[in-house]
Amino acid sequence: MFRSSADLFADLNRMQTLLDQVFPTGRSSIRSSGAGFPVLNVGTTPGSVEIQALAPGLDPSKLEITVDRGLLVIAGERQTELPPAGERTSVYANERFSGKFRRVVSLPEDADPARVQANYRDGVLRISVAKRESSLPRRIEVN
Repeated sequence: MFRSSADLFADLNRMQTLLDQVFPTGRSSIRSSGAGFPVLNVGTTPGSVEIQALAPGLDPSKLEITVDRGLLVIAGERQTELPPAGERTSVYANERFSGKFRRVVSLPEDADPARVQANYRDGVLRISVAKRESSLPRRIEVN
């Protein structure tokens, strides 16, 4: 009769996944499990926060990357490669995402929003957010 909270959350996650498949929005929350587009890898080095967005087929000039109040936002649109409606073509499967997208990454407090670099190459968007100088370890000399 009673279920553990782990089972309940697993059921809720499955239901959310099903709803996302039926009603795709192209958006995902900050706590996304990676179901959105583009797929993200986020990590840190001693001097920076590194974000990789796996996003083939984008026009880099149409990407919008912003940082505001500790949130990094990646937005844009991926055009469809399907034939236009009206042609005598049938599509049996369409698993490649097309349309507008928006991904949000919560940055740590030591990230410096004034020092962000981004480049797009071979379908991968790489964003590097430097950490604040004051948060980096430094050696103190003893006299």
